[in-house]
Amino acid sequence: MITVHHADNLDILARLRARSFQFIYIDPPFNTGRTQRRTQLKTRRDAAGTRVGFGGKRYAEVRVSTAAYADTFDDYLAFLEPRLLEAKRVLSTRGSLMVHLDYREVHYVKVMLDGIFGRESFINEIIWAYDYGARTTKRWSAKHDTILWYAKDPARFTYRADQSDRLPYMAPGLVTPEKRARGKMPTDTWWHTIVSPTGREKTGYPTQKPLGILERIVKVHTKPGDRLLDFFAGSGSFGDAADRHGRDVVLVDANAEAIRVMRRRFEGREARFL
Repeated sequence: MITVHHADNLDILARLRARSFQFIYIDPPFNTGRTQRRTQLKTRRDAAGTRVGFGGKRYAEVRVSTAAYADTFDDYLAFLEPRLLEAKRVLSTRGSLMVHLDYREVHYVKVMLDGIFGRESFINEIIWAYDYGARTTKRWSAKHDTILWYAKDPARFTYRADQSDRLPYMAPGLVTPEKRARGKMPTDTWWHTIVSPTGREKTGYPTQKPLGILERIVKVHTKPGDRLLDFFAGSGSFGDAADRHGRDVVLVDANAEAIRVMRRRFEGREARFL
C-alpha cells in the first residue's frame, strides 16, 4: 500500500506514531543555490524544423512541460534538524535511516546526524557513482552522491545480504569459475547510471533517482511487511521500489508537481492520496 501526503513533511512527521517505521529513506534538496528544473520535450515532423533525422527528415521540438523547485536555504541544517529528530522518533528500535546527499552538505549533515543518533549508530557511507552529463575543465567533475546509513540501535538492524543483486568481477580471471558465475557482492561504492533522459523510467521530475539503486536498498535493508517512509518523496521513486517488493510505504511532499507526477506514476496501483 502506498500512502501519499501533500503537505509540509514536518507537520506530517509530528502526527506519526513513535517507533512506527522500520526504515526511512530521504533524498532532501541538496542546497545547490539554484532552481532545479527538468523540461520534457517531444518531437514532431516539421519541414522547417531544426533537427535532422534519418533520411534527412526534419523535426521540431515541442515543450510538453517543465517541472521545477527552488533548491536554496539560508540555513540548511536548521531546516533539516527538526525533521531528522522526528525521523529518529518514528523509527522502530531495529530501524535504519538513509540520507541521500551530495558533496555540498554531506559533511555538515554527517556531523549533525552523529549528534542526533550517536557516532556509534553510523554504519556506512555509500557512494553512488555515475558517469553522465556535463563536465568541467576547471576541476575533477563531480559524478557521485553520498548515502549516509544510520541504525537506531547499532547492535540490531536489518541487513539481508543474501537479497542483494550481485555484480560481475572486474578481474574475472583472478577468481574461480564458481565465483565468476555467482558474481560479487556490491561494496560501499555503487556504480549505476542515472535515470536515462529518454528511458521509460523517466518521469520528468528534476531530481529523480534510479530504481536500481532504491530497489537494492529496499531488498537488503527491509523485510516483507515492513513499513517504510520517505518524507522528501519527489517523483516517488522510493515508494515505487518499496511497492514493487511488497512493502507498505508512506510518502510526503509539499510540491504540487511532485504530487502530480506520483498520481500518474501510481495510477492503477493500491495508492491513496491525502
